[in-house]
Amino acid sequence: MTRSQGKVIYTAKTRTTGGRENGQSRSSDGRLDVMLSLPGSPRMGTNPEQLFAAGWSACFESAIGITAQRRRISIPEITIDAEIDLHLADGEYFISGRLNVSLPGLDRDIALSLIKDAERICTYSKAVRGNVDASFNLV
Repeated sequence: MTRSQGKVIYTAKTRTTGGRENGQSRSSDGRLDVMLSLPGSPRMGTNPEQLFAAGWSACFESAIGITAQRRRISIPEITIDAEIDLHLADGEYFISGRLNVSLPGLDRDIALSLIKDAERICTYSKAVRGNVDASFNLV
């Protein structure tokens, strides 16, 4: 069985209409219902870059927790500030991102090793690896 044929444990379903400029996205279970707007627009709503930043940082925080638990390391608090940049070059758009991770009270080497392990197992980090310029910083 290849990785892509593994057992599906969850499927997120959303419907988006109107795109990023005047759109709306809703999840099939009703838990997500957001208006979309362009970055910097005065229109109410979020944008795909903000949604990606929230999803990636939440996934990464969970991955740190998993790696710490596996290594029996107690971590009192994790804070992640995600920054997703939207670029335009040669008429094409692309993104880059930074996850700035705060692990107060942990030895720096241990914190860095947890970040490295989390980068390896976080599903979002796996998805962007080789496709998105990404950095993971201990702050």
